[in-house]
Amino acid sequence: MSPGDVVFLPHGRGHAIADDPATPLADVVQTPDGNWVLAEDTPPGAGPTTLMLCGAYRLNRARAHPLLTGLPDVVHLPARIGAHPALRAAVDLLGRELDQPGPGSDAVVPALLDTLLIYILRAWLDDHAGQVATGSAAALADPAVADALHSIHHHPAHPWTVEELGARAGLTRAAFARRFATLVGQPPLAYLTWWRMIIASRLLSTSDAPLRVVAQNGGYSSEFAFAKAFKRQFGISPGSYRRRHDNPVRTPVTPCQASFTADEWQLSDSTRRGCCDFSCQRSWFA
Repeated sequence: MSPGDVVFLPHGRGHAIADDPATPLADVVQTPDGNWVLAEDTPPGAGPTTLMLCGAYRLNRARAHPLLTGLPDVVHLPARIGAHPALRAAVDLLGRELDQPGPGSDAVVPALLDTLLIYILRAWLDDHAGQVATGSAAALADPAVADALHSIHHHPAHPWTVEELGARAGLTRAAFARRFATLVGQPPLAYLTWWRMIIASRLLSTSDAPLRVVAQNGGYSSEFAFAKAFKRQFGISPGSYRRRHDNPVRTPVTPCQASFTADEWQLSDSTRRGCCDFSCQRSWFA
């Protein structure tokens, strides 16, 4: 790593950071507020101080976003002159906001963290354009499949058929189905069902929407058919899922509102938590 580099670990693997592979690793301890700091008996290093801006996204691994599952264990974006100016700007803005917080910082920092993640994903996609044969990255680079994904994501309640999705791309039913399954990893209607269940699970855990409304926003006219599909996906009934993932902060949802909660770039259930500056053990954010 060099100054200005960005590293993203999309799968939550354990990791360590050192100036050299032969350097013994220092012990770290977790504080009551969730931050990690160097153990009290850790001697200071002899070299210059390194300041690192760190953060974390907590994601539900049972509903991992397809774009994340297709990423390598380590996404390393070196700082190169003229490369990814939007990503560089997002990093600079976040660092400045944390170093010099002002009115509204509690709202600005989470928004910048979300923005930073999007720019990291965009930068990785740009760097690997044409190099990935399958997965969400390849699917988004294919105009026909990308259009189908966009349609499914923004209108999940629509009664989509393979023929209709293929016609939008100018392909026959068979040609489109093969192309979609090859790039995405599952048939079009299987992906549609999966996406509908993702939306339903989000509504069940974050809103007071009755089961009828949740079913309608997933394209199901029958609560029974919806409950059956949901249990097949998650292994439990919608009611049991809601009780298990009960969120004390709930918002009422209407069918028209809920139908626009999904987007291909939206990562479900992301929360941000902090890190520290390892040189001075100053907490960046909680």
